[in-house]
Amino acid sequence: MFGSFQQSSLRIEMEAPQLKIAESLLCPGQFQQWLFPQTFSTGLPERLTLGTTYTSWLGPIAVQHRVERVSEQGMTLLLSQGIDGFHEWQWGEGWVQSSLEGFSLLPLNLGQTASLLRLKQYLKMNSI
Repeated sequence: MFGSFQQSSLRIEMEAPQLKIAESLLCPGQFQQWLFPQTFSTGLPERLTLGTTYTSWLGPIAVQHRVERVSEQGMTLLLSQGIDGFHEWQWGEGWVQSSLEGFSLLPLNLGQTASLLRLKQYLKMNSI
């Protein structure tokens, strides 16, 4: 494993119902929009399910994700390649929490913070 061990947990409030938050995290058609400029492997299902495996790229760096747990209130992703560790998401009415732990050369806390802020902006722009 290359890099250093990093650990970060962030929780953010947002004006969005739990269902909208869940959809934006579990539906590849939505998370591909707010996680831009990351790109994702083709052939993803409409909604992530237990065992789904996919790859994301940020430039030349690939991270493989495997869904280890999924529910209407959270999911856990096992990460490998560019990050060796896990990413746990939990959400509820008006909040999201992201816990990320692993070995990487990437600055995980910076990417995690940027992702949560982009999610918040996406949900604000797409709320009814």
